[in-house]
Amino acid sequence: MPEHQSAPTPPPDLPADQTLLAERDHLTRSRAALRRMRAHTAGLQASGGDHVSLQYVRQALHRRMQALEDDPEVPLFFGRLDYDTGLGAEQDETLYVGRRHVTGEAGGAPLVIDWRAGMSLPFYRASRADPMGVRRRRRFGFERGEMTAYEDETLAGSREPDETDPGQLASQILEADIERPRTGPMRDIVATIQPEQDVLVRADLARSLCIQGAPGTGKTAVGLHRAAFLLYAFRQQLARAGVLVVGPNQSFLSYIGDVLPALGEIDARQETLLSLVQEATGQQVRAEEPVPVAVLKGDARMAEVLARAVWSHLGSVSEPLVVPRGSRQLRVAAYRAEELVAELRSRGVRYGAGRALLPQRLAHEVLLRMEAAGDSPDDRVQAAVARSAPVKAFTARLWPAVTATKVLHRLYTDAGFLARCAEGLLGEDEQHRLRPGRAPRSAGSARWTAADLVLLDELGDLLERTPSLGHVIVDEAQDLSAMQLRAVGRRASTGSVTLLGDLAQATTPWATSSWQESLRHLGQQAEVEELLAGFRVPASVIDFAARLLPTIAPGLRAPYAIRRSRGDLRVVRGDAGAAVAAAGEALAREGTVGLVVADASLDQVVAALTAAGLDHGVLGRDTEEALRHRLEVVPASLAKGLEFDHVVLLEPADVVAGEADEVTGLRRLYVCLTRAVTSLVVVHRRDLPAALAG
Repeated sequence: MPEHQSAPTPPPDLPADQTLLAERDHLTRSRAALRRMRAHTAGLQASGGDHVSLQYVRQALHRRMQALEDDPEVPLFFGRLDYDTGLGAEQDETLYVGRRHVTGEAGGAPLVIDWRAGMSLPFYRASRADPMGVRRRRRFGFERGEMTAYEDETLAGSREPDETDPGQLASQILEADIERPRTGPMRDIVATIQPEQDVLVRADLARSLCIQGAPGTGKTAVGLHRAAFLLYAFRQQLARAGVLVVGPNQSFLSYIGDVLPALGEIDARQETLLSLVQEATGQQVRAEEPVPVAVLKGDARMAEVLARAVWSHLGSVSEPLVVPRGSRQLRVAAYRAEELVAELRSRGVRYGAGRALLPQRLAHEVLLRMEAAGDSPDDRVQAAVARSAPVKAFTARLWPAVTATKVLHRLYTDAGFLARCAEGLLGEDEQHRLRPGRAPRSAGSARWTAADLVLLDELGDLLERTPSLGHVIVDEAQDLSAMQLRAVGRRASTGSVTLLGDLAQATTPWATSSWQESLRHLGQQAEVEELLAGFRVPASVIDFAARLLPTIAPGLRAPYAIRRSRGDLRVVRGDAGAAVAAAGEALAREGTVGLVVADASLDQVVAALTAAGLDHGVLGRDTEEALRHRLEVVPASLAKGLEFDHVVLLEPADVVAGEADEVTGLRRLYVCLTRAVTSLVVVHRRDLPAALAG
């Protein structure tokens, strides 16, 4: 259906109560139309020329059925645009903006247009200075799926000047939706996307983005809605190439997991970096290692060490290749064979691809000698020569087979081999750090760490090229090491990326020091876009947490809140019992509650909650019920990326002390302080960090 077709023109302006009834009627008709669309899809018979085609069609119909599911708790549309030809529009028409396209009966005019369609753009960006052909923009208020209110904004023809404070939200419905208490995992923000966010969401597929976003600025939501937009605008291209969302941990993925399906997109893959490299390498994490060793394994210099280790396996020969053909002995000189190896290497082929090509190159040389002797060999003869025992044996000496696990095992256990590969790159003390105290007898018995799997993934790419996706979105990217960023980057070698993060929230020992450095390791070019307007975190909480910024990220500008409500902030003296009591008080209010504690205090707090009879979940332990309780106990190490209506933070000094150094600890504390949407209670017995005192 072309976007310019209009929905039925509404009657002239009505009294408020009649207008609301008319809009409710449009919602009822739209839901009925969506049910008809789903019933029509359900009635389609899958057919295909073969079994594979049939399965593909069935899967497509299944995905279409999922996309047409209607959740009565979620508004089918949230806005309306009244276009006016007097303002440059192609025709006078009214369009309703929602999460998916809904067509009227018999293929008629759309009752709802998708928020990603071009005609929906003015809903997010039109202003009195540039109405974009729209006379009036209407927002709808909903409660549990029922329309309760509407709010009009006249964009043209009004004598009132546009005095909207750019630091405040102009719409009460918009503000109420942003501040609405949460239940369960993250929800979409499709009704509340702001102009500066929309510009990033709708950026072209070919453009890579790096978004530096302070807490509560919606950077994660922007990334997810960008995925939804790209899958809509470039569906045919991305249906083949794919979209990948990379999150920091499984708890985070559980938190964001409902957003894309709610927008009708179920084809984007969501993974952690660890799950990606586990799948790629076929290995599991079976050991841990000291932080200095993990930091070294994440260093960019390891990429060159690994490349040297792989290519050092190339051999040399002193005798020619001899291939018997009847009564003749056809020879390829040793120097010519080594020239073929050098030629293949100069083309930049992967090690495995070069090893597969070398027999064909050698066979071609043999065929040249057969032709010189008067024969007329064809391609079948060349293939037979390439498979012959002499060529196979010669290739094995010149270009032997290697595996990623064997190469890495040799680096860790063969000091001489490591020294040759690391010469000029790693010092002797660093080389010693890489060698385990008790070396495994074989690669098959090695107990790999998480950092090892990233190195194995790098080795795997040196052997065989990693397939590239169309677009990769990486959240909490500031915490990735150089080698981890390389692992992500090779999965977008022919595509684009959206990098999301906050340097002030960098809490890993190998965290990046700048976004330009991260982009270099990714192999991407992008301008850094900064989001500073806080939509979720209240002003009182942002201002309190921002006291840490001069210490943890002196180069970043402080964020600011644009909500009218400053939120609730209390700092009280007390112990775990006081924190449990504060959590109980928060449960009496509407919304979710996060009790954030230092990892070392987790068992103590869980015991106190159990003794107090408060129902709760424990993030990181209850994997099947992650974020399904109103009250969640959150280890500080897993707080990043999450939001709760009410947060109780126990003992900030312990959170800081749980990290390797003070700056990293203060960054972890900054993360924990900024998880609150409505209220924050800081409970402490020990003195607060100096930056927060006062």
